[in-house]
Amino acid sequence: MLPLTIAVFCLMSASVPPTAIQAPMPQSAPTENPETTPYDAKLNRLAEILGTVTYLRNLCGTEAEPQWRASMEKLIAEDAEKEPVRKQALTASFNRGYRAFAAVHTTCTSAARMAESQYRAEGATVVDEMTARFGN
Repeated sequence: MLPLTIAVFCLMSASVPPTAIQAPMPQSAPTENPETTPYDAKLNRLAEILGTVTYLRNLCGTEAEPQWRASMEKLIAEDAEKEPVRKQALTASFNRGYRAFAAVHTTCTSAARMAESQYRAEGATVVDEMTARFGN
């Protein structure tokens, strides 16, 4: 089951306009990581989007918006708290999204606002796809 945080993210997105690198495994080891889920790729993309939106909303907002980072923390707590590999991958994805835009946008511009809107729309799409395929 997907955590409730994803549904919250979808609602937050709708109200506003629009992997960790792993070392190769030895030949005798199984090819699947026991800590992965079928939706990890999409979940990591969502984490990256949350990182991007966190940075851009705080850059362009008149006041800090801590709910984006809090959403990511809750997502990790509900979906990967006891799975260190998945937790690390989600954290790295969030940080990658945050840092990628922090390196490019140092002031709020129309391009930063447009990117933030597009990333929120993509996040809502990812949430919709995940809930449609994997359930609530």
